[in-house]
Amino acid sequence: MAIEVETKDCTMLGDAEIEEMADLCADGPNPFGIGLISKQTEEWVLISTAREGGRLKGFTCFTLERIGGTPSVIIGLASIHRTSKRDTVLRALMTEQLRRAVLAFPDEDVVIGARFNEPSGFEAFKILTGIVPRPGHKSSGEERAWGRRFVKRFGLSTLTYDEKRFTSPGKGTQACVMDHTSLKEEKIDADVAAYFDKLNVADGDVLVATGWALSEDLAKLA
Repeated sequence: MAIEVETKDCTMLGDAEIEEMADLCADGPNPFGIGLISKQTEEWVLISTAREGGRLKGFTCFTLERIGGTPSVIIGLASIHRTSKRDTVLRALMTEQLRRAVLAFPDEDVVIGARFNEPSGFEAFKILTGIVPRPGHKSSGEERAWGRRFVKRFGLSTLTYDEKRFTSPGKGTQACVMDHTSLKEEKIDADVAAYFDKLNVADGDVLVATGWALSEDLAKLA
């Protein structure tokens, strides 16, 4: 059965839909509650949902805007249900966000930023280029600057942000991350996994990653 993706304004979400989202991630490592999800829908503009046979399989809150003039997709709270089709759901949601980006910013490269607290989440960026951080790559000053820009946009402290490790310490509260667990965790690059070794997930620590979608690739989605 095909995965059906729908995008709408966060303001259009009803209580039943928010409860459905909370139920979806209740058994995962990031059990976002109704209160948190409801608050997040007030902070982001759009929400994409993925369904199979009418059943919710994943969702992501995001905003399209320019950061310093550069077209950006800022991914807020997101969760993918732990099923055998989770990779397909993740890819469908990411593709939808990029499709929305090319409609908003035609003929332009777009930078994407998200927060993660486990290495599986990096699978969301598979379709992007220039991912930072990435194994074997020494980040440039401009790449580190993009990390700081997204940290600020996420409402995190730029004073405590570690721009060399791309990590932001938590404050003892649940982090709003891209929640996804890989179907093949054993195949995750050890160097990618190492980025998360020192994160205190329980305290809300996150890694802020960025990547780029090039205009020629985005044009194929228009």
